[in-house]
Amino acid sequence: MGFDAETLSSATETLEAGALTSLVAATVAAPDDVITVRGLSKRYGAVEAVRGIDLDVHRGEIFGFLGPNGAGKSTTISVLCTLVGATGGSAVVGGYDVNSHPQQVRARIGLVFQEPSLDNQLTARENLYFHAMVYGVPRHERNRRIEAAFEMVELTDRADAQVITYSGGMKRRLEIARGVLHYPEVLFLDEPTIGLDPQTRAKVWEHLREVRQRTGTTIFMTTHYMEEAEWCDRIAIIDHGRIVSLGTPDQLKNQMGGDVVVVTTSDNARATRQIEEQFGVTALHDDGTLRIDVAAGAEFVPKLVKALDVEVRTVTVRRPSLDDVFLKLTGRAIRDDEVDQGAATRAMMARRWQGGRR
Repeated sequence: MGFDAETLSSATETLEAGALTSLVAATVAAPDDVITVRGLSKRYGAVEAVRGIDLDVHRGEIFGFLGPNGAGKSTTISVLCTLVGATGGSAVVGGYDVNSHPQQVRARIGLVFQEPSLDNQLTARENLYFHAMVYGVPRHERNRRIEAAFEMVELTDRADAQVITYSGGMKRRLEIARGVLHYPEVLFLDEPTIGLDPQTRAKVWEHLREVRQRTGTTIFMTTHYMEEAEWCDRIAIIDHGRIVSLGTPDQLKNQMGGDVVVVTTSDNARATRQIEEQFGVTALHDDGTLRIDVAAGAEFVPKLVKALDVEVRTVTVRRPSLDDVFLKLTGRAIRDDEVDQGAATRAMMARRWQGGRR
């Protein structure tokens, strides 16, 4: 979807007259689910990246989409954002099918990628103004929306500074402001706070919650920070191209059914075999430790220490976390290196999206 000057001018004039009215009408008429996916699949030659997933995302919720590297997460998002076509099944976003009505879908979504997509040579205001033109924000609405966006992310005093002078956290906030400028029904966020310090991450989340409160926008996000996933209303975990679990953070943690015992020993491989032989449970290996899911940790630990003939160096008992859920379902823990491995895919997505907007 390319934009030359003539097309942009024509589209702007046409959208100014009716885009806002039609978008509001579509929102009112739409059902509670803003995203509906049925039997979605995507093949790349012999590789089936997505294997018939079903997914419903409710209007106005913060939805987390988690998965290890190569699980089909980026491919699924690419289909939902009309960047690649599906091989089978269907996906409806904002009331429109992504395959048959891609332009209507693009008009109703916003995207914020991990890789910066701002023009560093322009000011922040110029970046937002160009975005407003491309998306057909009515001329009489543009300045008001831009000022409101700057106020929301607390960048009003730097609105006329070149983006190249912005810090990483400021750029993320500006990307979010740009992403919601055209009032999208769904805002897709790819690792929105990666690389930011904890204080800046908390500030970005404060702005995201304000976006949801002010506009009712649905936020569909990926993250490898499990403490961030706790802030989502619901979470889907994808692995090997399939949804392996979906629910609220508490519902997912309750699947563990008790406590998590974390042990380090002098011989973890031998301890793993003995735990399975003595107790009939599988200990999961994670960064030099063994994680064991049991109903009552305090009762299990004395039996464990007695049963093992290797030295038990440390042992802790705690309630399950989302990281435990993820490890149990996928056999892997999300780590920074997995996020780095997905950089090429995300860069490709960003380039396609930018090309489609201009």
